[in-house]
Amino acid sequence: MALRPIDNALPIIPDSLRPKKQAKVSIQPQKKASEISVNDENKAPLPQPIDASVDYVASEDLKPFQDPESNIQSLVEGLDSKDWVKVCQSLNDARRFSLYHPGLLLPVLEKVMLVVVKSMKNPRSALCKTSIMAASDIFNAYGEKLLDSTDSTAFDQLLLQLLLKASQDKKFVCEEADKSLTAMVNSIAALPLLQKLRRFVNHGNLRVRAKAAVSISNSVYKMGSEEIKEFGSVTLLQMASDLLNDRLPEAREAARSIVLSVYEAFTESEKLDTEEDWQSFCQSNLSTIQAQSMIKVVSSQ
Repeated sequence: MALRPIDNALPIIPDSLRPKKQAKVSIQPQKKASEISVNDENKAPLPQPIDASVDYVASEDLKPFQDPESNIQSLVEGLDSKDWVKVCQSLNDARRFSLYHPGLLLPVLEKVMLVVVKSMKNPRSALCKTSIMAASDIFNAYGEKLLDSTDSTAFDQLLLQLLLKASQDKKFVCEEADKSLTAMVNSIAALPLLQKLRRFVNHGNLRVRAKAAVSISNSVYKMGSEEIKEFGSVTLLQMASDLLNDRLPEAREAARSIVLSVYEAFTESEKLDTEEDWQSFCQSNLSTIQAQSMIKVVSSQ
């Protein structure tokens, strides 16, 4: 069946004559500079602030204050600063006071030690290292007076932080902490210091155990036979026994050194020089396993 033409159909208009639609463009009002947030993706990122440089001043290069009495108050204010660079400067000033004006620093020494501990925990390496250097100068200046003039908690916290920093992977921080621990051992009497160090022999961090073992070994090494006897030869051997089986060679070597120091003191005080006497002493005061370890160390030297 044929289709009939539709007379009333709309005329066909060629594409070339059709009006073109204009694309709608949404124009955003331009933001003022003050309205652009720091997270705006269209804004170039601001340059990050660069840490101010901090000079590490050796102890021998520190100078005394011309007017220390007037500087002690500004020291306290500087230690309380929120600006880490200012705290670094104040810690260096505290070092100057400890070396040249220790009497003036003594009344605020505990506060200084707490700031030193807090700064050691800071992630900024410059502040951390400066605080460790301050600890070394404080040890050299006050020695065992630190145990008398400050709260024991402040010293315990300082000791723990030094052992932790000496166990770090950052070489320059680790080396500075080792120096500070050496200064501590050289300036503080062995007997009271051993009482502080002994609790770290069983610390959960094996590196802390090793660093504590080295400090204990160095302290025992400088003790005389009477001091070792006063502290307790058996106590020292028991501490060494735990460390002889430690995972780190540094701890095991320190333990052997402790045993040999006790053995030397034993033979000197008892006027004995035979390994049989040493064997008898160990078997009488230690467990079988501990005694065997002590005898082996001495026989293998």
